[in-house]
Amino acid sequence: MLEKVKQLEYVHSIAVAELLTRAAKHTFTIYMQSTELMCLSAAVSHFLNCFLSSSQVPHPQLGMDELQTKTAKRRNKRKGRGGNLLDRGNADSTEWASLTPKSLWVQLRTELKSYYDWEMAASVDSIDAAVEHYGLQKISLLRSFCIKTGVQILLREYTFDSKNRLTFFEEDIINIFPVVKHINPRASDAYNFYTTGQGKIQQGFLKEGYELISEALNLLNNVYGATHPEIAQCLRMLARLNYVMGEHGEAMAYQQKAVLMSERVNGIDHPYTITEYTHLALYCFANSQVSTALKLLYRARYLALLVCGENHPEIALLDSNISLILHAVGEYELSLRFLEKALALNIRYYGSKSLKVAVSYHLVARTQSCMGDFRSALQNEKETYTIYKQQLGEDHEKTRESSECLRHLTTQAVVLQKKMNEICNGKAGAGASLPPIQIQAPSMGSVLDMLNVINGILFVQISQQDIENFKAEIEKRQLKESSPLPSMEEKDVGDASIKSS
Repeated sequence: MLEKVKQLEYVHSIAVAELLTRAAKHTFTIYMQSTELMCLSAAVSHFLNCFLSSSQVPHPQLGMDELQTKTAKRRNKRKGRGGNLLDRGNADSTEWASLTPKSLWVQLRTELKSYYDWEMAASVDSIDAAVEHYGLQKISLLRSFCIKTGVQILLREYTFDSKNRLTFFEEDIINIFPVVKHINPRASDAYNFYTTGQGKIQQGFLKEGYELISEALNLLNNVYGATHPEIAQCLRMLARLNYVMGEHGEAMAYQQKAVLMSERVNGIDHPYTITEYTHLALYCFANSQVSTALKLLYRARYLALLVCGENHPEIALLDSNISLILHAVGEYELSLRFLEKALALNIRYYGSKSLKVAVSYHLVARTQSCMGDFRSALQNEKETYTIYKQQLGEDHEKTRESSECLRHLTTQAVVLQKKMNEICNGKAGAGASLPPIQIQAPSMGSVLDMLNVINGILFVQISQQDIENFKAEIEKRQLKESSPLPSMEEKDVGDASIKSS
C-alpha cells in the first residue's frame, strides 16, 4: 500500500529498512548460536560484511588455518576423552565462516516471506540492489541492526562500497549487549495531568496548562527520579510555553535540560533528541546566540541524515531553519542552497499547491532579491501568490502580503533593467554604473517571526497586563509551595484565565 503512494515513499523506505533489519536480526541469532566465544568478533564482522559490504572478498579476515591452529592447541590442552566429539564440535564452531553474501540474502528473502509474508523484488539479491531499488542507505541499516542486536562497533568512518576491501574487521567489534524486550511502567496520575494540560493549552488556557504540566513534572520527579523520557517531554513543553509568553531566557534554560536528559535516556541519535536540538536552536536564536543556534541545527541535520537519509520531510524543515539563520547573518548564497533543497523536498512530499510549498517559494524569492536576482525572485513570488490565492482567497492577509511583495520586486526589477539599458545604449555617462540595489537587511525580529511560522509556533493574542498577572501568580505559587501552611487568601488568588482573543 505504501509503495503505491508517491508522497509516502519515505515511509515505504523506512518500513522496508525495518523489515530487512528485523529479518537480519533473526538470522543473526541463529548464526551466533553455533559460534565459539574465541571467534565471536570475527563471526560478527563476517556477518556484517555479508550483510552490508559490497566487497567481493568471500572469506573472513581471520583465516581458517589460523582458527584451526588455535582450536587444535585448545584441544591438546584438554586431555580428556571424546576426541571425535571435539572434532565434530570444531567443525560446528567454524560453520559461521562458510556464510557468503549470496547465501545470507537467500536466507533473508526466505525469512521475510515466512515471518512477515512480504516478498522483496525479484531483482534484489544483494545489499547494493536493495539500496538502489528501495532508496535505503547502508549507514542507517547498520545503525538499526546494531540497536536491535546489541552489537557495539568502533566509531570510525566505514567504507561500504569498496569492491576489493572488507568494510568490517575483527577489531571493529567492541562488545555485544543483551537486548531485553520490556514494557515501560507509566505514572498514570502524571500522565493524566500532562494530557489535560496539553488540552488546556490547545484551548488557549495557558495558565491552567502551565500549572498542570508543572504538576506533572513534580509527580514524574517523585515517581521516576531525576532523569526519564517523560520528564524530558514535560521540560520541552514548559520551554515552549515560556517561549510563547515571551520568556526566551526561561525557555532556553528549560530546553537545555530537556536536551541533556534526552541525550542520556534516549540516545544522541534518537528522533526525540533531534527534535530537542531543533527547539533549542530556535530559543538560542531568540536569545541572540546565532552561532550556537546554527551549530545545533547542523548537528540535528547530521543526525537526521544518519537516521533517515536525505529524502524525508524533516530534512526540509531543518534546511529551512538553517537557511533562515544564514539569511539573517548575510550568507545569502549558502542560504539559497538550503532553501532550494527544502523547496524540492516540500514539493515532493506535500504537492505543488501546498501552503508549505508557498512559504518555501517566498523564502527563496526573498533570498534571491537580497542577492539582486529580481527576475528569479519575481518568478518564485508569483508561485507563492498563486498558491495563496487558490488556497486562501484574494482577501486573505497572506495573499495581500504576497501581492505587496510582488509589487515591490517588480519596481526594483524595472528600475534595474532601465539603468542597464541606458548603460548598454551609451546614454549614460562614461563613469555610469549600476545604481545600488535597495536591499533591506533582514531584522532579527522578522527572521524570528518566520522561524516561528515554519516551526508551527502560533501566538495567541494576550495582553501585556494578562502576562504580568500570570507571572505574578507563578511567583505567588512558588512562595506558597515554599511555606508550610498557605493561607486561604493565597489559595483563592488568580482564578482568571488567559484566553486567546
